[in-house]
Amino acid sequence: MLAKVASGATVGLESVLVTVEVDIAAQGLPNFTIVGLPDKAVEESKERVRAAIKNSGADFPAKRITVNLAPADLPKEGPQYDLPIAVGLLIASGQITADINQSLFIGELSLDGTLRHTHGILPLAMLAKEQKLAQVFVPQIDSQEAAVISQIQVFPVSSLVELFRHFARTTPITPIAHVPFSQIKTEVVFEFDLSDIHGQEQTKRALEIAAAGGHNLFLQGPPGAGKTMLSRSLPSILPDLTEAEAFEVSKIYSITGNLPLGESIMKHRPFRAPHGRISGVSQKRVRSSSPTDGGWSSDDIPGRRSCDLPGKIFARGCG
Repeated sequence: MLAKVASGATVGLESVLVTVEVDIAAQGLPNFTIVGLPDKAVEESKERVRAAIKNSGADFPAKRITVNLAPADLPKEGPQYDLPIAVGLLIASGQITADINQSLFIGELSLDGTLRHTHGILPLAMLAKEQKLAQVFVPQIDSQEAAVISQIQVFPVSSLVELFRHFARTTPITPIAHVPFSQIKTEVVFEFDLSDIHGQEQTKRALEIAAAGGHNLFLQGPPGAGKTMLSRSLPSILPDLTEAEAFEVSKIYSITGNLPLGESIMKHRPFRAPHGRISGVSQKRVRSSSPTDGGWSSDDIPGRRSCDLPGKIFARGCG
């Protein structure tokens, strides 16, 4: 029997729909194969899914199982395919009967069947909205991250058992309510506050102009003059992000795993302070996309410059 489950992959800063196809052959020796350019983490999902299904009280079919992650020419990475693979296996083996044509599944499974924190929930929830999918099933710990996206139902899943009962309609999962951007409140404690600094009126005026206009700023002076302290106080006067900027920044932080747990979106401008001798590779942290390396890779990761947009980078001791 064949089952198809919708999931997604992150390519750079964009998301692509991935269809997880699970086939359980009627004949053949017991085997579990994943195809579609999976990386090591995806390959290891075979053991996580097997243990999670058994420890959740379900039956793992002792048959020839083939999982295809389509499109097959796009490299897949990360443990986010654990949940869709497990759902596909349960449907293909007849243990679950559900209409999932309008659903997208994301999540890493523990061996006991519980769902763990997964990176990239926000851009994949945005993908579901773009693809006009009605429902998104995500780990409960990441549900607030997906709740900021409108026009989709976000189901917080804590375990495989809970999802099984939801589809069996014995204990339905209540979708989390959508949280509008205007109602999101984030508290930020700044390392330095510009209002606490006495003197340095000319430099403080320059900081205010740079913050208001988004300008670059170069501070020069002897050691101990207060350059670092003044620079680190800049976030306290930066304007809040607009809604479009907040989604852009939060998507980058979600992909890189820098979005704090429990927070749905970032409303304050980022302020990065990399080492003064940081290399260009670490600033970009983008892997080669040349044809000799297999083309564009899904593991191209935003670096320091991307994580700063549209905020500020503090570079100390450069020149």
